[in-house]
Amino acid sequence: MTRIIAGELGGRRIAVPPRGTRPTTDRVREALFSRLDHQDALHGARVLDLFAGSGALGLEALSRGATSATFVEAAASAARVIAANAKALSATDRTRVVKERSLPFLARTTDQWDLVLIDPPYDIAADDLAAVLEALAPRLMADAVVVVEWTSRAPRLTWPTGLVVERERDYGETRLHWARWGSVEA
Repeated sequence: MTRIIAGELGGRRIAVPPRGTRPTTDRVREALFSRLDHQDALHGARVLDLFAGSGALGLEALSRGATSATFVEAAASAARVIAANAKALSATDRTRVVKERSLPFLARTTDQWDLVLIDPPYDIAADDLAAVLEALAPRLMADAVVVVEWTSRAPRLTWPTGLVVERERDYGETRLHWARWGSVEA
């Protein structure tokens, strides 16, 4: 079990899949969401949570003022946990759970988002993550924020044109990468 840290659902516990995921620690989630609060990136945001696991990141965003969250998770057991968590938090009217791999989902969707939270497996190939970021770019609203949580031992991320890195910060073995869509003129 883990918990929602702050906001309207703060303190509520959520389930995590029994295996196959690496839940974001409370310390990293607090740092991530403190920064997003400071950037005013949460209020009214349409959130995409890729490689969603338990859904903790997207649910935290909803708790802190996001309007909606789409959770994309390939593992059926994890997708069921996300749906159960949304139901337990009475948030099903603001959530959508998609049981699909991230890249095919991004290739077929026409939705757009203001905030994207990406927490891939640490062992994902750098080229595969770069392909996800490339497919994501056309789905971003103006000034969208993208945060990638990945291992600090991984090679540097390859960002598509238009996504401008604003910050990188290590928390033990975890590195958070913040980027903004179209924040710097060419």
